[in-house]
Amino acid sequence: MILRNGLIAGAVILLAACGSDEQETAATAPETATPETEEVEVTTWGFGLEEIEGSVQYEYGEKFAELINEKSDGEIEVKLYPYGQLGGLTDIYDQVQEGAIQLAFGSGFLGGTVPESQLFSLNFVLTDDEKLNTEILNDPAFRKHEDLVAAFGERNLQPLAIVPEGWQVWSANKAVRTPEDFDGMAIRVMDNRLLRETYSAYGAEPTTMEYGELFSGMQLGQLDGNIQPVFAHQEMDFYQVQDYLIFANQAQFIATFMGNKEWYDGLSDEHKDMIEETVVELVPYVHDVQTRLNTERLDIITENSDIELVYLTPEERDAFRELSIPVRDTFAEMVGERGERLMNALIEQVEAAQSGDETPSQETDAEDGMQESDESAMDEADAA
Repeated sequence: MILRNGLIAGAVILLAACGSDEQETAATAPETATPETEEVEVTTWGFGLEEIEGSVQYEYGEKFAELINEKSDGEIEVKLYPYGQLGGLTDIYDQVQEGAIQLAFGSGFLGGTVPESQLFSLNFVLTDDEKLNTEILNDPAFRKHEDLVAAFGERNLQPLAIVPEGWQVWSANKAVRTPEDFDGMAIRVMDNRLLRETYSAYGAEPTTMEYGELFSGMQLGQLDGNIQPVFAHQEMDFYQVQDYLIFANQAQFIATFMGNKEWYDGLSDEHKDMIEETVVELVPYVHDVQTRLNTERLDIITENSDIELVYLTPEERDAFRELSIPVRDTFAEMVGERGERLMNALIEQVEAAQSGDETPSQETDAEDGMQESDESAMDEADAA
């Protein structure tokens, strides 16, 4: 019995000694086995889209998110909400105004929130060159025009970029080549007074309907026609319930990329510069995206349907252009002096681009370049 107790006591002493050695070794060993990793606090920006996955807006949003994440070293993630996830179009605008999301696209329906944005719905204002139009609209002289910024700012919105998504193409169950062909046609337009005025001038009966209801509206005969860029006609299957696509090149589908103003004003200069740098990079990118998507989608439409494509001649387009000019006065009456100044600024940008003249911002860039060249020459002379 005494022997057994002695053995147990010895074992306890031995185990205690072993434990003491392990603890000491752990305490004195260099901390090289598991290096600590610094945690990055991630901020999420919500971005509401008016279109579904695979659209121009979605591809723009994906690229914007990728670039912002890279430029912020992973500190900022942009979460995309394709159409339908946040409700209808007006729901998206309400949420970005209220700050529930930070970023959103706004197009024709935005006219009910920012009346001056209906400027982008005017027909026959831009050139026939889509790439040039993208550059004109995103020239700082227009994109950052004080009247544009003020118009959005009054609605707690900050315009960041202007994104043309392709020509607006008419669909119908008959060929439309003249204003007379529009007579009595119920054509869907966005909730935008200027569009209603425009298509009334063409002789049609403009009708407002939510984007998600259009297919059934045309299928059930509630609508005779529709106005969308090609990619939208395809991805929403609108072409399956219409017989003709009519190309008049009267206007492009234009969306404004915007942010909540209070949120934007609260950003650091670094983050504001990051956004500016990114939207400038995306100007040529989105032109290539919309060109590719609209071309691919038109091929899909023609391969999978018997729909007939109608391209208006210059003379046929002139008849619609003539009817569209008085609508510019309607726009000025609707939005007042600020909107009229903004319209005139855009027209001046277009005319300057068509004539080959430099826009004010291009002149400034040229002067800056000359100044830099002069300074470089002086530096070289000093070095010599």
